[in-house]
Amino acid sequence: MGRRKKIVQECERLMDNPEHIRNIAIAAHVDHGKTTLSDNLLAGAGMISQDTAGEQLAMDTKEDEQERGITIDAANVSMTHEYEDTNHLINLIDTPGHVDFGGDVTRAMRAVDGALVVVDAVEGAMPQTETVLRQALREGVKPALFINKVDRLISELQEGPQEMQERLLSVIADVNELIRGMAENMDDIPEDWTVSVEDGTVGFGSALYKWGVSMPSMQRTGMDFGDIMDLEQNDKRDELHERTPLSDVVLDMVCEHFPNPVDAQPRRVPRIWRGDPDSELAEGMQLVDENGDVVFMVTDISMDPHAGEIATGRVFSGTLEKGQELYVSGTAGKNRIQSVGLFMGSEREEVEHVPAGNIASVTGLRDAIAGSTVSSVEMTPFESIEHISEPVITKSVEAQNMDDLPKLIETLQQVAKEDPTIQIEINEDTGEHLISGQGELHLEVITQRIRDNQGIPVITGEPIVVYREQPQEASREVEGQSPNRHNKFYITVEPMAQEIVDAIQLGEVSMDMPELERREALQEAGMDKDTSQNVEDIHRTNILIDDTKGIQHLNETMELVLEGLQEALDDGPLAAEPVQGSLFRLHDAKLHEDTIHRGPA
Repeated sequence: MGRRKKIVQECERLMDNPEHIRNIAIAAHVDHGKTTLSDNLLAGAGMISQDTAGEQLAMDTKEDEQERGITIDAANVSMTHEYEDTNHLINLIDTPGHVDFGGDVTRAMRAVDGALVVVDAVEGAMPQTETVLRQALREGVKPALFINKVDRLISELQEGPQEMQERLLSVIADVNELIRGMAENMDDIPEDWTVSVEDGTVGFGSALYKWGVSMPSMQRTGMDFGDIMDLEQNDKRDELHERTPLSDVVLDMVCEHFPNPVDAQPRRVPRIWRGDPDSELAEGMQLVDENGDVVFMVTDISMDPHAGEIATGRVFSGTLEKGQELYVSGTAGKNRIQSVGLFMGSEREEVEHVPAGNIASVTGLRDAIAGSTVSSVEMTPFESIEHISEPVITKSVEAQNMDDLPKLIETLQQVAKEDPTIQIEINEDTGEHLISGQGELHLEVITQRIRDNQGIPVITGEPIVVYREQPQEASREVEGQSPNRHNKFYITVEPMAQEIVDAIQLGEVSMDMPELERREALQEAGMDKDTSQNVEDIHRTNILIDDTKGIQHLNETMELVLEGLQEALDDGPLAAEPVQGSLFRLHDAKLHEDTIHRGPA
C-alpha cells in the first residue's frame, strides 16, 4: 500500500472525531515564506520528501505559479500529526500573499478556524500582514504567529542575541497592536487573542532551512537561542533541523492553540449566519452534528480537466455523501453530488463521506459559485463573503478568431464563477468584453490562463484604471420631470460620511438586513435617527432617502424611480464612471392621477 493511500485512510479514520480536527490557513505578506513553510509541514506529515521540502513548493500546483514563484490560488491539503499521543487531522489552506489575489484569502478564512500568520523577521509586519489579519478576525478566525527567516538575522545582519531578541519582540508587539485594534469591537471573542511567546502562540525559525522553535519546544529539547546561533553560524543547519524540526514545532502549536470545530462553530455560526438561532439547523451547526441536515459552504471553485468543476468548502453540519441531492442557495431545483473527496495538494483523493467540521471537495454542484450555501433543506444562506477591495483595473478581451467567441464567453463566465473579485461585462456600445480585477497582475494571470488552459488565442487591450465619481458638497433642490412631463420629483444630493460608506463596503449595512438592524447599524456609523428610518434603497455605496410625506401612488412609482437612479449611478454625469458615497433625498413628488401616465413610459 502506497504512503499516500495510508495517509488518506488515516484522514478518513480521524474525520469522524471533530475534537481532533484543526482547520487552518497560512497567510502572510507576499514572499514571507508561506508556501515554503507548507512544504515543511507536508514533509513532516510524510507527504513529500524531506530533502526537497522548501524548494519543491508543493502547494503551488499550477504551472504559472511555479514559473512566477508566487502563490496565485489558495491550495488545500489534509494531513495528520501526532500530538500528546493522539493523532490529529489538520486541514490546511495555503493562501496567496500578493495583494491582487486577496479575494482567495478572504474566502479561505470562511472555511477555517485558525490562521497561522507568517512574518519575515527582517521586514517585520507589512501592509498585507495587516490585511490578512483583518480578514481573519472579521471571520472570527483565531490568529497565531510564526516569525520566519530568523536565519537572516544571524547570517546576513550578524545580530547578537540582545539585538535579535529586541527585533523579534518588536515584531510581536506590532502584530499584537494590529490584533488589539481590530478585536476591540468584537464581543463574541471570549479570550484575549493577542499572541505571546510565553503562551506558545509564537514560533520562530527558518522555513528554508527547516528548523523552528517555540517556548514549549525549547523546554522540551533544552535548546535556547544561544545554541541556535552557534549551529547557524557554524553552518550546522542539518543538525539544527534534526534537533528541532520546524514541522513538529508548528503542528504542535496548531494542535494546542487553535480551536477545534466543536469549540469554534458555536462562536462562528452566529457571526456568519443570520438565520433563526433557536432552530434545529442552528443547533446542528453549533454542535457539529454529523447526523443533522447537511449544511456546506462553498469557498472555492476550481476546474479539473477530468472531473469538471470542483467545489471546495466547509461542512458545518451533516455528512456529505455521493448521490445526495442538495439545494444551492439562489438557484432553483437541486444538484446531485457525483463524488466527495479531500485535497492532497494538487491531487484530489475520493472518499466515501465527509462529516461536519471538515473541509471537503465535491463534484456535481454545477449551480454553485464561490460563496454559495449548499444544504439538504431550504435555509437562510450564510452571509455573503465580503471582499474588502473592489476592482481597480479594467482590460478589454476579444477572441482572435470569431469561431472562438462562444467558447470565450463560456470561459469568462467560468472565470467570474471561480473568482468573485473579477467582474466581467459586455460594453453594449462597442461589443467588447471588459474584465476588471484587483491589479495588472491579476488580469495578466487570468488572460494567460484563458490562452494556455483553454487554448483560446485572445487579444487584450491596454489596462485602464477604473475611476469613481462623487459629489463634493450638498446640492440645491432640483426638479426632475418624467419624459411625458406629467410627473415631477424634487431631489437633493450630498456627499455621505466616510464611516457610512465603510460600513456598506464591509457588509455591515445592506438592504437584505431586517430594517431595525439596518437602522441601528447606520446610526452607529453616524447617520442621524430620522434619516436612517427613511432609507429606501442602497445601490453600491449610495443611499436614497425618502423624505416625502403622504404622497398618493408613490409606492407604485418608486420601483421606476429606483431603476432610473441606479442607471444614472452606474454611469456618472462627469465621465460615465460609477458614482459612490452619495446620499440622495427625495423631498417631494407630484404625480399624475391617471395610472397610465404614471407607468414605465
